[in-house]
Amino acid sequence: MSDFGFISGRLEIKFLILYIAARTIEPVPFEALQEMSMCDSGVDYFNFSECLADLVRTGHLVQDEDGAYGITDKGRRNSSATESGLPYTVRVQADQRLAACNEQIKRKALVGAKVEERAAGGYTLTLSLRDELDDLMDLRLLVTRRELAVQMQDRFRTDAEDIYSKILEVLYSGGE
Repeated sequence: MSDFGFISGRLEIKFLILYIAARTIEPVPFEALQEMSMCDSGVDYFNFSECLADLVRTGHLVQDEDGAYGITDKGRRNSSATESGLPYTVRVQADQRLAACNEQIKRKALVGAKVEERAAGGYTLTLSLRDELDDLMDLRLLVTRRELAVQMQDRFRTDAEDIYSKILEVLYSGGE
């Protein structure tokens, strides 16, 4: 453990993990929780991993079937009671990382893309885009090769807003 961080022990690492888990909008994978927790040089990978396992073992966190970690009611109560024990600068750093993570989670929920094999041959690529209020687009395409469908799916997940804008631009322009 580093001597230069504000986090000075395993108990504070646990407080930090609970603080973060209580503020994510849905359970997150190990890597995301680790990245957000590494906001102070007093946190290292091995202590983080051990503390996370302890929190699961004690019922403060649960790991779902996809491997994502979420907070329990017990964890939420303890986080609320201990968050003031975290140094202010650590909380600020954690909050910044949390904001970015929660934005990614929200975006992922609004952008849909899946590939399904068709009985008659080929693949159906289904692309969807929502905002917080309603569906913006629901598009189904026939694609002949699976690898091409997967490439298109990945591209849409990355650039959904730009692709949607380009579709609207073509439709508004009247083909000019």
